[in-house]
Parts: sequence; C-alpha cells; structure tokens
Amino acid sequence: MSDLSVAKNFVEDALQKYRGQVDYLAIRVEASEQTDIFLRGSRVETLSEGISLGGQVRVCYRGGWGTSSFNRLVDLNSHIEAAIAAAKLVGGEGTTLAPIPPIQDTCQLPLTGTNPRDVPLSEKKDLCQHYTDILRSVDKRIASTSVRYGDRYQQVLIATSEGTRIEQSWTDMEMRFAATARNGDTVQTGRETTGSRRAYEDLTNLDPRVRSAAERAAEALFLPTVRGNTYTVVIDPILSGLFVHEAFGHLSEADMAYENPELLEVMTFGRRFGPEDLQIFDGAAPTGHRGSYFYDDEGTPASTTQLIRDGVLVGRLHSRETAGKLDEEPTGNARCLDYHYPPLVRMTNTWIEPGRTPVADLCNGIREGVYARNWLGGMTNGEMFTFSAGEAWMIRNGQLAEKVRDVTLSGNVFTTLADIEAIGDDFYWDESGGCGKGGQSGLPVGCGGPSLRIRNVVVGGDVSTSG
Repeated sequence: MSDLSVAKNFVEDALQKYRGQVDYLAIRVEASEQTDIFLRGSRVETLSEGISLGGQVRVCYRGGWGTSSFNRLVDLNSHIEAAIAAAKLVGGEGTTLAPIPPIQDTCQLPLTGTNPRDVPLSEKKDLCQHYTDILRSVDKRIASTSVRYGDRYQQVLIATSEGTRIEQSWTDMEMRFAATARNGDTVQTGRETTGSRRAYEDLTNLDPRVRSAAERAAEALFLPTVRGNTYTVVIDPILSGLFVHEAFGHLSEADMAYENPELLEVMTFGRRFGPEDLQIFDGAAPTGHRGSYFYDDEGTPASTTQLIRDGVLVGRLHSRETAGKLDEEPTGNARCLDYHYPPLVRMTNTWIEPGRTPVADLCNGIREGVYARNWLGGMTNGEMFTFSAGEAWMIRNGQLAEKVRDVTLSGNVFTTLADIEAIGDDFYWDESGGCGKGGQSGLPVGCGGPSLRIRNVVVGGDVSTSG
C-alpha cells in the first residue's frame, strides 16, 4: 500500500509540533485489507472485502494517558490536541515508562506460500461451501452447520517522540467450523478452528478435520454422560495450550497484577507453582506462529519470556508502563487489535515445554480417570477456570475405556498447576487462538504444550450419579 508513505509527512510534522508539550507521544497509522465470509448452512450471511486507513494518537503527561482515534490524516493535529487535553486532565503523578532504544526499521512477516490477498473472493467462498458440504454430508442428524473464513493484511507505522520509526506488516488467516447434531431433545456440537500467518494453503487441506467435527457431534448423541466427580485427568496438547493461555497466561499479564495488589502478592517471583519439570514461556520471537511479530505496538522488540522455570515463577508480561512501575524489563507484550484500541499487555505465543514422560505411560496406574482432548469452549474468572472437552474417554485400570460426553474440567489454576503429576514428551502448536481482553476480541495468539496428567480435577457431567 502507498497510503503509509503519504502518512509519514503528516506524522513527522505533528511530532515536531507537539512533542515538547507532553512526556510521551506516539502515533500509529494503519492501512488494512480484509475478507470476511460466513456460511450458516448453505446460506451465505457474510461475503465482503474491505479496506481501511486510520490511526491512533497516544500521549502521556505526568502519568495520565490520553488517546484519540482518527480516519483522516488531515485531522491528525486536532486529535493530538484532544489527546493532550485528556492526558492533562488526569495526569498528576510522574510518567514512568521503562526505557527502550529508539528503533528505525521496516519489516514484514514472511509468507511461506500463497498470499490470501492474491486469491479471488469467489475461490474463498467456494472453499467455505466445500467445507459446508462435508459437514452436512456426514450424518442425517446434523441439524445445522457454520463455516467462517477471515483474512487480514495489516500495515502499521509506529512513530514516537523518542525517535522510534517502525513500519511492520503481516497477514493473518482464520477458519472456524461447527456442526450441531440433534436426536430428539439431545443436542451435541463439534467444532474445529485453525489459523495461520504463513500461507493460504494452510486452510485448503482441512477435509479430515472438518469431517471429524461433524462426526464427533453425531457420535456424541449416543454416548453416556460422564459421571461428575473428582478424577485424575490426562489432557492432550490442545487442551494444555488452552489451559496455559486462559488459566495462567492472563494472570501473568502485568497490568492484571499491578491493578490488583492481592494478585501481585500471589504472583511473587520465587514462589513455587508446579513440579520441578514445569517450564512455561510466552514470546513473539519464535517465528511462524499467529502471535509472532518483530515489534509490539509500542515499538519494543519481540522477545521470549520464561514465566515458570522448574516450577517456580520467574517472569511476567509487560508493557513499558507496567515494566516501569514494577521496576522490571519490558517484554514486548503491548498489543492492540487495530487502531481503534490502545495497546494492552497481551500474550503472544504461550506454551508449556515438553516433559520426559512417554505419552503412552501417562495413563499408567490410574484406576478410574478421564482422558480429554480438543475443546468446545471455556471461561475463566480470575484464578478459576472451566473448560469443555471436544472428546473424552474414561480411563480404567490404566487403559482407555468407553467414550463419554459433556465433559467439563474445572478448578483453581494455582492448585491445578501444583497437581500436575506428569508432563508428556509430545508437543503441539495450536494456531486457532483469538484472545479477548479489554473489549479487544480476536487478537491472534498461538498456544502450545504437551499432554499433561493432573490429579484432583473436578469433572462435570451427570452429577446425579456421582458417588
């Protein structure tokens, strides 16, 4: 796009004019192109392509922040003045931003295959229809289906009063599939989600996964409901990735801890949270994942942060402000969905390192337990979590036994981390993540992990038969 080259003159003039009036001034200008397709059954509910150009001003004055978003470059100065006025209304302390070196760079996350922007809209729609046909063909009891496709190319300019000038661009893609089966009053749903920042081809060879979603929905109609109880549970890498992101990752975001003194006390460095072989990381530096980039939305270089080392808390995720206020190093985790929102402390790619236990041995010695894989949904509330498994089996005398349905896993994240009994030697990256926080939903992230064996997990199901 050539729009950002036009924006540079406006941005430079504005920085020179206003930089002396505040402690910090940052201007973000963003040009984007995107496609959205949504099929409910065979009916096309959304089929659109769009482009946008906009930006946001962020200023800090005596610790007070002011922000203003705009769509016309000619209005940039008035938005800066509005942001300055807002910051001066709330500022009264000192501005504390962890220092970073000013950087001048132009970079693009490389694609390894076809750029989706080079694929015709009609071809993308045909792909969605193809997956819809698969979902509908699996079983006559499939009552409804949905297929969603999205891609987005973003080109961002970040310029600050400290001298940073960064142009960064990337392409992100995502598809979501769901099939709902019905038999009388019994309703079951199967879902699959995937994404990529590498190639359009990553979305075109998903027939087995799509078919599996519908098969699981139809099969679950006739499965017994799990007996609600507390079990030793073995979860697959997809659920491990979801767990480390949702249940632990958000608590590692430093704005959560800084704004909650009780949580900050709980999240004290040096405190043991899990077994000695537990290692947890977050970082945008690993390449090829949906949470990967070169610089965050404050211009801090991407890094990899170890959060837990040998079971002990050793790190957390920062913006420049949270790092400054807690006297720690910035980690490059200030992210925003687009120019409508200010950057918040957000995860990037979050993972648990593989352990030493062979996957085949994880069920050994479990007299009665549950093996759960994939996910249907979930929620967290502070340190409490509840996740729904996409598939599950009972474990009896160390072996997988009958398949069961309606399996939810609940608990306290800190207790659950301490109850990890074994960490598998496998690993899987799940690129399906769309994270939500502070009104910014759908921010691309990556999650990874090995299979885990955890004792004392509350498993919900048919509690009327629980002992």
